[in-house]
Amino acid sequence: MEATTSQNKRDTQVPATVPDVSVVAPIYNEVDSLQQLVEAIATAMQDSSFTYEIVLVDDGSRDGSTDLLRQIAQQRSDLRAVLLRRNYGQTAAMSAGFRTATGKVVVTMDGDLQNDPTDIPHLIEKLEEGYDLVSGWRRERQDAKVTRLLPSRIANWMIGKATGVRLHDYGCSLKAYRAELVADMNLYGELHRFLPALAFIEGATIAEMPVKHYPRRFGSSKYGLGRTFRVLMDLLTVFFIQKFLTRPMHVFGFFGVIGTIAGVGIGAYLSFLKIFQGQDIGDRPLLILAVLLMLAGVQLFSFGLLAEVLMRTYHESQDRPIYRIREIVEPGSNKISNHQKTG
Repeated sequence: MEATTSQNKRDTQVPATVPDVSVVAPIYNEVDSLQQLVEAIATAMQDSSFTYEIVLVDDGSRDGSTDLLRQIAQQRSDLRAVLLRRNYGQTAAMSAGFRTATGKVVVTMDGDLQNDPTDIPHLIEKLEEGYDLVSGWRRERQDAKVTRLLPSRIANWMIGKATGVRLHDYGCSLKAYRAELVADMNLYGELHRFLPALAFIEGATIAEMPVKHYPRRFGSSKYGLGRTFRVLMDLLTVFFIQKFLTRPMHVFGFFGVIGTIAGVGIGAYLSFLKIFQGQDIGDRPLLILAVLLMLAGVQLFSFGLLAEVLMRTYHESQDRPIYRIREIVEPGSNKISNHQKTG
């Protein structure tokens, strides 16, 4: 009953007209900065020429942010509050904001007042130059050098090398997206850090521009050195998606065939020693290596076949093509049809 009521409330809150911009910000224990955040975003957008809505996603806060956000949303017509049942993480909160946003452009930012909402119109103007995504670059970042800046620079370099999308600041939450781009991106785990790389996989054109950054005034940071391992694991996931999503057999099958050939080759060598030279091979480590290589090779090849079946099921069950059409120019007319995906 509660879920039905929440859905009905959401349906009645959808604006009659589509706003130009949806500003999405995940919130987690930001009760001290919440009111100022809403007012700062509203002021920046009212000073611009864009119609807007604010979408704040409370990610299971425990400091009173949920009640305050509910109260502010009831008082403002430009604010839509999404209250998650528990703390799911920033990626889930970002995904919920994307699904709730109705604007033609979606702008994401942090909820801790370290991003400056006055940069939003500049990001949108850059987006209108023909880009699908404009990422902020905190050129003068106001964070601790050892625990935040150094790991961030290393991560930015690694992500750029692995994905081919070289940005100065992957960690900057202040980004502007075309709505059709985020509508086709499914986020899992902690992939919000890799949104530009995921967008690049979808064929997006990406730009970067400097934005302002302020020291944190309220609360404490939710990030630390402990996230390094998670970033590395997510980076491997993105790398695999980018290179082998539609052809997993190319990676599993390749290593499977190499392992099998190597195992068979070592086994043939040992057989030659045993049969023609009478040598004892039962206690040789090479025998164990040959068996392991052959078994691993067969397993990897089998994984590749299973992955191919899964990928076909994934794409065909959703009628999801492996390509993206940017536009179709109709013959004999000036009409251009824009498509995000087609079957």
